[in-house]
Amino acid sequence: MKWPTKKETIIVLAGLVVFLVTTAIFIGLRPEHFYIAAIFLALFFPSVPTRKLAVALLPFAIFGISYDWMRVFPNYEVNPIDVKGLYETEKQLFGLLDGEKLVTLNEYFSVHNWGIADFLSGIFYLCWVPVPMAFGVWLYLKKERDLYLRFSMVFLLVNFIGFIGYYIHPAAPPWYVMHYGFEPILNTPGNTGGLVRFDQITGLNVFSSIYSRNANVFAAVPSLHSAYMVIPLWYAIQRKSHWGLILLFAVILCGIWFSAIYTAHHYLIDVILGVCCAIVGILLFEKVLMRTKGFGQFFRRYYEYIK
Repeated sequence: MKWPTKKETIIVLAGLVVFLVTTAIFIGLRPEHFYIAAIFLALFFPSVPTRKLAVALLPFAIFGISYDWMRVFPNYEVNPIDVKGLYETEKQLFGLLDGEKLVTLNEYFSVHNWGIADFLSGIFYLCWVPVPMAFGVWLYLKKERDLYLRFSMVFLLVNFIGFIGYYIHPAAPPWYVMHYGFEPILNTPGNTGGLVRFDQITGLNVFSSIYSRNANVFAAVPSLHSAYMVIPLWYAIQRKSHWGLILLFAVILCGIWFSAIYTAHHYLIDVILGVCCAIVGILLFEKVLMRTKGFGQFFRRYYEYIK
């Protein structure tokens, strides 16, 4: 067994201490924070292969930590919350008549819903992060480390772009309007929206548990749920993967887009902006960052470490 160098050990331990102390001060520690630290340590120290995996997974860890840390400075303290404006724009652009009343797609599906769609929406929505992460780990284990690193760093970049969007334009999701109307109510707890029907069908509290820990409900624009699967689909096409994998990713992608609207978690506007967010992230990384000297050197060093 080859132990990490003294410098590596100091950097890792200092980083974890900073992470835990900062989180404790500004957010409050939860069990998952200790799980993250324990898993990283368990991977980093035993062997060279597991150490490389720990370092390779950092983009996904940074994504999770960054999302959690948005609790420190909520976006609604930066800009006004858009509730009614987004709703009215959605209705004017994509509304449909339900009887004689013009409604949003979300309002239509809140009245007209079906058991099979409720079940499939839950399944699709559970894929939003696990499937991209599984694809990344698969690339890593197949030793396609260069492609893995591109994929994981684009995933992180798309999240940062989305987070910036949250702060530029804080916005309420459709379920908020259905439950609370147009007045912004700060510190509103997360809500399962139409995904509650999945929990009721299965007898599980999957989404009730997930959304009870939502960092900020006023972060609907853009829809990162709709952005994530664009990234593995793009890189699966780039590596000329088997058509079955590409088709699977495309089905999951479309399923998440539909589910986001069907379960009242996002407007169609949010979905479109989420897709744009993913496209911008991919192009910015591949066409701009990878062509700059400084970032190119950083990428090559990172790749050399994990390959």
